[in-house]
Amino acid sequence: MKRILLCLSLFFFVGCHQNSSNNILYSSGFDDIKYFGKDSFLLEGTDIPESLKENIYDRLPASYKEIVREPVWDLSKNSAGLSIRFLSNSSVITAKWELLNNLSMDHMPDTGIKGIDLYYRNNNQWQYINTGLPVGFKNEYRLVDNMTNEVREYKIFLPLYDGLKKIEIGIDNSSFIRKPEKSKKKPIIFYGTSITQGASASRPGMAHTNIISRKLDRNIINFGFSGNGRMEQSISKLISKSNPAFYVIECMPNMYPPEMITSNTIPLVDSIRSKNPETTIILVDLFISPLTVLDNKKNIVSEEMNNSLRTEYEKMINNGYDNIIYLETGNALGSDFEGTVDALHFTDLGFSRYSNFLIEKFKEYNLLIN
Repeated sequence: MKRILLCLSLFFFVGCHQNSSNNILYSSGFDDIKYFGKDSFLLEGTDIPESLKENIYDRLPASYKEIVREPVWDLSKNSAGLSIRFLSNSSVITAKWELLNNLSMDHMPDTGIKGIDLYYRNNNQWQYINTGLPVGFKNEYRLVDNMTNEVREYKIFLPLYDGLKKIEIGIDNSSFIRKPEKSKKKPIIFYGTSITQGASASRPGMAHTNIISRKLDRNIINFGFSGNGRMEQSISKLISKSNPAFYVIECMPNMYPPEMITSNTIPLVDSIRSKNPETTIILVDLFISPLTVLDNKKNIVSEEMNNSLRTEYEKMINNGYDNIIYLETGNALGSDFEGTVDALHFTDLGFSRYSNFLIEKFKEYNLLIN
């Protein structure tokens, strides 16, 4: 039985290992691969031109280095929410990617922090294929092999909590790779915290913005900044320059004390309204933490924060603001409280439940017509 199990595991393994001396050990056929860079695929999850960035995989323009606080700038170098899309008839898909930081954390797997996820379009739905496992600053991984040579469309989600210097896609020598057409749908912009950035998904494709992107087949722009989603004017003004279908503001976990909610909410809305007067803005309340069930202090603080957000919302409604939605998350993660890794950051289960909740709300408010 042990021998049978070993044979099965070897049969299904298509990645590559790295030994202690950092030499890549390739599986059969790796030498026949040719690699292609950014000119051969479409970058999604951003509407900032490459010419305005330090690096194509950044999430803020280079000019913002002197505008935003240093932690926000550093986090903007993480490629959360970014993906690349391409067409190929190759029998094999491999990838090389080089990281900025090679970061690790105690509450999130390395695959989510700095791995990559491969999907392909199967009957107009995005289907997961494999995850590129990170082993250091420089990585190379055989994602899928032994395919027929029909043309397929692929999508690779990039690391959530690390940045990329570059990524290249490998195909067999007899095949081609090319860019697909850009989506004509308006994107959705998310502005938020570590949860928005993707903590603590097991792999990039499981962050809720990426799940929603696949299920709606729509470009999602992720402005999640871990510990630093504070409805700041610098980010508010930047996102106001876009023309999205709507905005989702989920900054509440970083908006303590409640006075920050009072001081920043309406200015954020006003900044967006200055360029997008009719575009819907969703204000998401504070997620219910399992700790609030027994910790009376945390429960009181949570209620105070949500009351502060609702007060600002009601001020706007009473003053004639249109297309502002106050979204109560309630049991968006489920009533069993099994959706987090540490009573705060989401697991894959939490992200899956939350993305389904949001999609239903988007449909309920008829927001997906553009």
